[in-house]
Amino acid sequence: MPKVSNVPTIRRLPGYLHLLKELKEEGQETVSTTLLASEMQIDPIVIRKDLTMTGASGKPRTGFVVAELIEAIENFLGWKTTTDAFLVGAGNIGSALLGYSGFASYGLRIVDAFDASPAKVGTIIHGHMILPMEKLPDRVATVKARLGILTVPADAAQDAADAMVAAGILGIWNFTPVKIKVPKNVVTQKEDLASGLAELSVRVKLREEDV
Repeated sequence: MPKVSNVPTIRRLPGYLHLLKELKEEGQETVSTTLLASEMQIDPIVIRKDLTMTGASGKPRTGFVVAELIEAIENFLGWKTTTDAFLVGAGNIGSALLGYSGFASYGLRIVDAFDASPAKVGTIIHGHMILPMEKLPDRVATVKARLGILTVPADAAQDAADAMVAAGILGIWNFTPVKIKVPKNVVTQKEDLASGLAELSVRVKLREEDV
């Protein structure tokens, strides 16, 4: 796999993949970067560079074979294999993620869920029995999962992250509003719901002003 250094490219690839799967369902066997650029509203040069990162190669005039391009992107993203993950925080967001079946399409499987609240521990949420935080280290050692999903309240985020790191988690998908501090060998991905809502609200307001 090429060295992953272009985060914007990584973020665009799922969009390409979604479009390619739609084209495949419609019976289209090949696709050009020109068509992808038109559908995605992205410069064709950018798309070519993005697809090159996946190792995919197109042919003059015919472009890319849709099925091969889908496979190349899924392999690059690691979605062809299953990645096990632990979820910490069984509140509203955590419960929603536990019930989301779409993760399987991305090669992600939540194997266990944990919470610090005695009221949550032992309850069943979407087929998962909520475990106490004390069991996290043993489960990480047993399952060998290195990905954690953090969905605790803001005031508990850093403590929960510390516990995840101490247990051996190497990657944290952070759904809290807190910028957690982790060692250099641990990677984090923050889902900033507030920023996303702010951007959407401003864009809607601008559209309203244009009407």
